[in-house]
Amino acid sequence: MKRTLTFSPRQAAGFSLIEVMIAILVMALGLLGFALLQTMSVRFTQSANQRTQAANLAYDMLDQMRTNRLTAAQYADDDYAATSTPASCVPGATVGADAYKTVWQCRLGKALGADASAVVACDTSNCVGGGVSVDITWRDQRWNDADNDGTVADTEGNQTFRTVTRL
Repeated sequence: MKRTLTFSPRQAAGFSLIEVMIAILVMALGLLGFALLQTMSVRFTQSANQRTQAANLAYDMLDQMRTNRLTAAQYADDDYAATSTPASCVPGATVGADAYKTVWQCRLGKALGADASAVVACDTSNCVGGGVSVDITWRDQRWNDADNDGTVADTEGNQTFRTVTRL
């Protein structure tokens, strides 16, 4: 017995309009989620880059103090404000603590912005044999919503990188 299949026009009509609209809605939600994922990835990357820059600057200052142990105290107990004045970014003909500090402040400003600052402190008076800490603070308004109100105020937007070592 041979059976033949017959299709009615109603069964072979194809997709209905509601099916197409649901498929478009599902695809739109997927693309929206992908866009949010990309946005968060950019935010994470920018913050990680700033933390890396802060770590490099801190270790650079500590290496400079290790290199010049006899004059290490000249780098410490000082507040460094970021600057990006072109004249201060070019090292002069003299090599010394003051010249290095000026260029370092310029590098701080270029890497972390004009609002960045740093504090270098020693445990001992001459910094040799004691602990040395470098605290670098910069504005990163992407993450630090301390009061969970959905916005980052000026007082909440600071990030600090701290490193402590012995000379």
